[in-house]
Amino acid sequence: MTEISDAVVLVTGANGGLGTEFVRQALAGGAKKVYAAARSPRDWGDPRVVPLVLDVTDESAIERAARDAADVDVLVNNAGILRQGDLVTGDVADIRAQLETNLFGPLLLTRAFAPRLVAAKGAVINVASVLSWLAWGKGYSISKAALWSATEGLRLELEPQGVQVVGAYLAFTDTPMNDGLTDQPLNDPADVVAAIYDGLRRGHGEVLADETTRAVRAGLSRVANAA
Repeated sequence: MTEISDAVVLVTGANGGLGTEFVRQALAGGAKKVYAAARSPRDWGDPRVVPLVLDVTDESAIERAARDAADVDVLVNNAGILRQGDLVTGDVADIRAQLETNLFGPLLLTRAFAPRLVAAKGAVINVASVLSWLAWGKGYSISKAALWSATEGLRLELEPQGVQVVGAYLAFTDTPMNDGLTDQPLNDPADVVAAIYDGLRRGHGEVLADETTRAVRAGLSRVANAA
């Protein structure tokens, strides 16, 4: 289990709906410092928040962040993008972009911060999606399914070294990414982040943040098109 109280937390995608909640609730939970990472950081009006310039698709920026934020205890890989488009007829560049941000970003950040997290006996939170297990998201689903697999692999490598690895999964949530989505119930970002931090404190390796996600996860044992 990992406590937020007195911890140093780094949140990627900190300007977004979930990112803002990760920062806010880390502070409310007693974090002594939060690095709020984004491509264009903003002023948070709180001396405990350190704005950090970070593009998670830029390896040199990731290496620089690992040097500038060398005291991190909890890494929250929250940054993500969604691109529309079919797998067969859509622009393959959009699929690649989602893999770069949603898979390679968290993977490279975890690699860069791993020595510090091992020394601190810290934690990594990878924010994935219920679409890790549903193909409706097409390229987005591919990237989040890959993140699910990467998270499981990172746990096998890092947990024996004392690092808690948390995969966080959620259904549609009221964030800018889902603007215009009117035919689905939307989670409150505050509830999602509260569930994730609670799972972190309890030592969980996987957090299913809502009923939809729990139902989909439970159904993975069903075989598609079984005879």
